Amino acid sequence: MISLTYDLHLHSCLSPCGDDDMTPANIVGMAALLGLDVIAVTDHNSCKNCPAVMAAAEEYGVLAIPGMEINTAEEVHAVCLFPNLAAAMEFDAYVYERLQPFPNNEAIFGRQLIYDPEDHICGTVPNLLINAVDISFDSLWELVRSYDGVMFPAHVDKTANSLIANLGFIPPDSQFTTAEVKDLKKLHGLKKEHPYLNQCRIISNSDAHYLEHIHEPDLTLGVQEKSIPGVLQALMHPCT
Repeated sequence: MISLTYDLHLHSCLSPCGDDDMTPANIVGMAALLGLDVIAVTDHNSCKNCPAVMAAAEEYGVLAIPGMEINTAEEVHAVCLFPNLAAAMEFDAYVYERLQPFPNNEAIFGRQLIYDPEDHICGTVPNLLINAVDISFDSLWELVRSYDGVMFPAHVDKTANSLIANLGFIPPDSQFTTAEVKDLKKLHGLKKEHPYLNQCRIISNSDAHYLEHIHEPDLTLGVQEKSIPGVLQALMHPCT
């Protein structure tokens, strides 16, 4: 078993709420400087900066997992991670077709910048990425698994856009095996109120929209090997 320091929920400048300094190369460079072993850039409803992130990660020697933070039809946020770029980009196209076709207003919501592997702006996304998509939470696990990916509900302890806040409960027939808790001090109470969490691996990520908010290497994830499949396998199985 290997312990990896991680931050598996980061937003680049593709997310309209992400700072313009959150370019793929800057994110990976900061992760390397901090000493993180593995990261995932998970923009709202999009994987379009994952190719640039993966290219930067190869240069910096950081393990990067392509991902997305999806906003379901119930406006529940969930992190979706994929085994490779091809699967991530196929999922990206599937989700974008189901995103509300509401044009982004950069003056109000912020820019949605796509970067190339040389860390230059090469495009923008026209429709606002923070809207809900026509995909339900209860269908999301099987959908992501069809791309050989893993899904976990994001920041379940937050009072907005979380599974517990928006649905009021954790569906007993849920299939996810990992859950993200923003404030681990709340974990005991969450498990008491929502027993489903007792069977989950609990992780905590930064949800960073600014470089200075990326996590220090304080938390670790136990994996069989340092690889994308190794991390996804760990997230598929609860701690024993």
